Amino acid sequence: MSTKDKIIQTSIALFNQHGERAITTNHIASEMGISPGNLYYHFKNKEDILRNIFSLYKNHLKDNFIPMDKKQDVMAQLAGYLDSLVELMWRFNFFYNNLTDILSRDNELKAQYLEQQAQLLEQVAAVIVGLKYAEVIEIDDSDIVELAHMVKLTVSFWTPYVKAHSEDGRLSKQDIFGGIVKVILLFKPYAKGAGLDQLKELQQEYINKQLDVEQAVA
Repeated sequence: MSTKDKIIQTSIALFNQHGERAITTNHIASEMGISPGNLYYHFKNKEDILRNIFSLYKNHLKDNFIPMDKKQDVMAQLAGYLDSLVELMWRFNFFYNNLTDILSRDNELKAQYLEQQAQLLEQVAAVIVGLKYAEVIEIDDSDIVELAHMVKLTVSFWTPYVKAHSEDGRLSKQDIFGGIVKVILLFKPYAKGAGLDQLKELQQEYINKQLDVEQAVA
């Protein structure tokens, strides 16, 4: 792994553990055992590091939220999307936790974020259309974008909600699975016929994953 990549990975780990606001480039350099000058050879400042991390975030979404294939099992594809959300929410949880503050300090990053989120809204809406086409759910076309907004809202603000309600302010992997369960709940009122059983089964899978993580930690 290159020094540049190590800086990014170390930054993500420190931001997640201590909060992005509390970590400086000096902290990152110290954690890596390199000089601040070595770090600045690769990145101009912390904002530059954050922009590079955001590129990883965008690439994850681009690679994992590909359009649904109508010829493939729609529920298996939905599970794949949800699994990628688990990875995204856990790996970049600091970004969700401090989103407003991070974007307020960097207009360039905010512009990138808004552009990416507009694309993501279209991707989530396409997933909902795929579920409707497969007759898993029944929803008015006029409500699809609004449901997509609710899915994005739940994902974006689930981790800060959990941390705000935690006595020690910590986030655990089982909390992420709990958020995915909430996402699935959003689809259940629209379930059609056998679609309700399919969504219940998928929901139980993530409840079980949440329990498995809790037992592994205990």
